[in-house]
This record gives sequence, structure tokens and C-alpha cells, in this order.
Amino acid sequence: MSVAFGRAELPPEQLDALRRARRVEWWSIAFLAVTIVAVFAVMGNSQAMRTAWAEDLLSLAPPIAFLIAVRIVRKPPTEKYPYGLHRSVGVGHLVAAVALLGMGAFLVIDAASGLFRAEHPPIGTMSLFGATFWAGWAMVAVMALTIAPPILFGRAKMRLAETLHDKVLYADADMNKADWMTATGSIVGVLGIGVGLWWADAAAALFISGSILWDGVKNLRSAITDLMDTRATTFDGSEPHPVIERLEGLLRGLPWVAEAGARVRDEGHVFHAEAFVVPRRRPPSLRRLRAAREACEALDWKLHDVTIVLVDELPEEVGGRSGEEQSEARG
Repeated sequence: MSVAFGRAELPPEQLDALRRARRVEWWSIAFLAVTIVAVFAVMGNSQAMRTAWAEDLLSLAPPIAFLIAVRIVRKPPTEKYPYGLHRSVGVGHLVAAVALLGMGAFLVIDAASGLFRAEHPPIGTMSLFGATFWAGWAMVAVMALTIAPPILFGRAKMRLAETLHDKVLYADADMNKADWMTATGSIVGVLGIGVGLWWADAAAALFISGSILWDGVKNLRSAITDLMDTRATTFDGSEPHPVIERLEGLLRGLPWVAEAGARVRDEGHVFHAEAFVVPRRRPPSLRRLRAAREACEALDWKLHDVTIVLVDELPEEVGGRSGEEQSEARG
């Protein structure tokens, strides 16, 4: 069965990656649901545990955003949305980032105020199967069980995010990679209370909330720049996407092309490219233009919308001369 993002048919590798990504996200949501209930049951008065529980709640946002976005982007373009609904990925990324940033800022303030007020959180005892023991051991046990799964989920999602070029999935994987630090910090905070270090709990909560805030800052910055049509980057936003150079190289290699440059923007999973071409002599035929466009789209499955524009000078933003240089050349 073929699946498309808008008009872009997914190759077999991406189709398989999409199926696996959806399964991983559902498993991730199921794990988080169990974790949220378990942490709530044992968190008591520990500020670190309360902060870890809040982070688990926030961790639901990226997988839910991903599952909703991949359903929406499959709809074809319409008269109202002529470019398709690919931007739903960016919207989902933005919503998740704002949630992280807002909650992270609130938790940082809450943890810092608790540390400043020198609060001494009590951890009592609890009974289970007729045995009475320190409640801190139950907290430590629950958090220890939540360390390994996020690491495994994060690694799987990171590989799939690269294959699908999905930044929401990447953001989710990035959060999963950091979750083990949250669990470890909570354990340290609870054990700190056990040995009489009252400040350890608030310090651990501050560390966890700082991690949430930083995740929010990184993802908000990435989501905003993508929605502002910056040059297309790799799935992790670390560098310009190599398909831009390949696209320009293909056009410059055509016998009828003197100069070529491209503006490529990230629509979500796919790219929209405007290729500016300076012909060598006379304008090419429609047949040559169509062949050039088809060759560009065949470079990468993400290049689903390529427009070739014939110009006498390349725009400055794609390597052309500046306005002053053009005036001097005409003079």
C-alpha cells in the first residue's frame, strides 16, 4: 500500500520507517502512561519526584503531536491549502516546544524558591504486603525502572527521525535521551533526604526543571526558524541540508545552463525548491525545462515541489551579485 505526504509518495525505506515510528510512539505513550501513574503513587512530598512526574506528563506532547501530524500531512493539497498541509509538523513542533518552555520556567522558579526557603520535605513510611518500610525506597525503585526504556526509545526514534526527516520525532528522541538524567536526579534527591541532606531534593528538582527548560528553548528556536522559511537544514538542524548543493550541482551540469542557484525551504517532511537558472544563450524549450525539473525531483524523495525560474542574474541570496555589483557591471 502506497502512502504519501501530500503529493510526495514515500519510498519503501521511508514507508517502513513511518510504520515503525508510529509503533514506537504508541509504545512510548503506553510506557509514559504507566510511568505517570506509578510516579504519582509514590512521589509523596518529594519536590524532585513531583518535577519528574510533571516532566513525564510533558513527554506525552511530542509523540501525540507526531501521530496527529503524520495523519494530517497525508491529505492532498486543496484550493484553500495549495501547498498541502506539511506545515502541521512545524505547528506540532511549536506547540510541544511552548509547553516545554512554559512548564520548565514554572518548575525552575518553584524549585529555586523551595531551595531558597530551605524546605525540609518529609518522607514517611509505607506498608506493602504487611511489611512497613521507608517510602523513599519505593520512589527509588520506580525511578530506577524508568531509566532504560527512554534510552532505547530515544535511540530508535533518532534513527527514524533521520530517515523521515521529521523534527517532531527528533525533538521527542532528544527528550527521551535526557529522561535517564531526570530519573537519576530524582533518585539522588530522594537518597539525599534519606541521609539528612535536606537541600538535595530541591537541588535535584532544579536540575530536572533546568533540563526541561533547556529542551523548550532548543525546540522553540528550531520550530520558529523552520516556520520562518530559513534555508532547509538536516533533521537535527545542525547544518544546511546536502540536497541543496546536489540540486545546484545537477542544474549547473546541464549543457544549456550558465549559472544556477536554489532557495530551498523545509515544509515539514518535504522541501519546496525554487531553482534560478541563467541560460547560456536562448531560453530552453519546455521539454528541456520539464526534463530538468524531473531530474531535480528524482534526486531525493523530499524534493516534491521544484520550480525552475529563468533569470538573467541570480538573486543575491543564492549566490548572485549584490545590487551594487550589478550596477557596476552595467555601468
